[in-house]
Amino acid sequence: MIQIIQDTKEDFEWAVKLNRINLEMVGLWPKLEQNSEKKLTCTLRVFVICIGFSLIIPAIHSLIRIHTDIMLAIDNLHYTLPLISSLMRLMVFWWKKKALVTIVNMIAEDWLKSKSLYERTVMIKWAQRTRICVICAFSIMGIAYGSIVSTTIFGKSMRLTSNITDPGRPMLLQTYYIYDVTKRPQYEFTLILQIVSVFIVILPYTGIDTFLGLLVFHICGQLDILKSRLVHLHQYENFSDILKDSVRCHIRLLRAVAIVEDAYNIILLILLLYFGILFAFQGFLLVSLFDEEKISIIRLSTLLVGIANIFIHMCLYCAIGEVLMTRYDAIHYAVYNNEWYFLDSKKMKDLIIFMIKSGVPVYFTAGKIFPMTIAMFCSLLKTSAGYISFLLTTRN
Repeated sequence: MIQIIQDTKEDFEWAVKLNRINLEMVGLWPKLEQNSEKKLTCTLRVFVICIGFSLIIPAIHSLIRIHTDIMLAIDNLHYTLPLISSLMRLMVFWWKKKALVTIVNMIAEDWLKSKSLYERTVMIKWAQRTRICVICAFSIMGIAYGSIVSTTIFGKSMRLTSNITDPGRPMLLQTYYIYDVTKRPQYEFTLILQIVSVFIVILPYTGIDTFLGLLVFHICGQLDILKSRLVHLHQYENFSDILKDSVRCHIRLLRAVAIVEDAYNIILLILLLYFGILFAFQGFLLVSLFDEEKISIIRLSTLLVGIANIFIHMCLYCAIGEVLMTRYDAIHYAVYNNEWYFLDSKKMKDLIIFMIKSGVPVYFTAGKIFPMTIAMFCSLLKTSAGYISFLLTTRN
């Protein structure tokens, strides 16, 4: 006898809590119900996020001034590219946020409805994986952020400095302001503004990535449940009813993937271009650092953390796409390997359409062009490595 679990809202809250807290801080959590006070709060958050321009414009101004020096220019892009990428992804996500409300509601329905003990166990397993990804991603970002802030406060610099853009007192990023930042209280005000702005940028930078993990891992959990149902389909007395429910569930999940793909394909394209460029630049800086007579441990640590950060974020996207593709393939093989030869001819015919539809590959793309798979990730690494060699030749 199958044990039926009547779940409360606690399971759903546990599954989405970490993602929701992060995205709600910048007004990005997808939801329809917003009273006037919450709308005002979101409007204020828009203003707060605009503080990011207090970093981007001065950083670009600094880049213009030092563009003739390849080492300083690349060191500038080491911070400027993530800032621009984060702002672009934030705007795209905000634009697509309403469409994602449907997926969040679907997740809530799946957690709140009655289910068997096996189904609940599968959903908890995938939700736990999401939480691990969130904790790891924010831990890495926290280490990078804490390192940059602490060294700057104690008067040390984790980047290349020059007389062109650096006033003499350490700043968080390589920036150039139209006012004198060496005087008090301008210096303290600018430094605090940079610290706060970088923290604000980190939230959507990491939160949008981990939110995709939440959506996809939930869909993968539902696919595992559907697969188990299809494997034992021939054992059910009410075969037709179970098959109808399975078809509805499959169509529902296909629509969910289509919505996520539409919301994230531009974000994935931005991330793909950003990763390819930044990984090449950071690799170039890392190799150049070992050519120096005295290696700076602080700069070496900064580069290693930065490379690990973008590597993990990009690998996360590709791994998520690979996992989704694998789970959908498992649905096709579950139908194919079902003991349909024990069924009567009418029931066999009913399975054919399902088998054909489940055989169509499902995967995410970057800009509807590049499939987000581990193979594509490896190809991107090879391309970036080629550009590192080109930059080293240019420097010499």
